[in-house]
Amino acid sequence: MAEVHYPTPHHQTQHDEDTQNRAHQMVKAATAVTAGGSLLVISGLILAATVIGLTVATPLFVIFSPVLVPAVITVALVSLGFLTSGGFGVAAITVLSWIYRYVTGKHPAGSDQLDIARHKLTGKARELRDYGRDAVTGHGGQGS
Repeated sequence: MAEVHYPTPHHQTQHDEDTQNRAHQMVKAATAVTAGGSLLVISGLILAATVIGLTVATPLFVIFSPVLVPAVITVALVSLGFLTSGGFGVAAITVLSWIYRYVTGKHPAGSDQLDIARHKLTGKARELRDYGRDAVTGHGGQGS
C-alpha cells in the first residue's frame, strides 16, 4: 500500500522556526526601508531649503559684504583671542597646581622623572665645576 507521511512534531517545529525567522527578517527589512526612505526624504527637503535660502541670501551677502567681511574677521579674531587666553589660563593654573603639590611633597605625576633629571644635571654640573677648577689650578691630571 501507499505510505502516508504525517508531519512529525520535530518537522513542524523547524517549519515554524523558519517561518518566524523569515517573518522577522521581513519586519527588519520593512523597518530599514521605512527609516531609510524617511531619512532620504528629509535629506532632500533640507537640500531644497538650503538652495532656496542661499538663493534668497546671496544678494544680501553681496550688498552687505563690505560690512560683513570685516565684521566676521573681527569676531573671529576676538573669539580666537578669548579661546587662546582661556587655554593659557587653564594651562597656567594646572602648572601652578602641579608645582604646589610638588613643593608640598605630594609627588604629582612626573615628579620622579623631574627628580632623576635634577640629579643628572647636578652630577654634570659638579663634573664641569671640577673640570674647570682643575683646568684653572693646573691639576689637569697630567701626573704631577
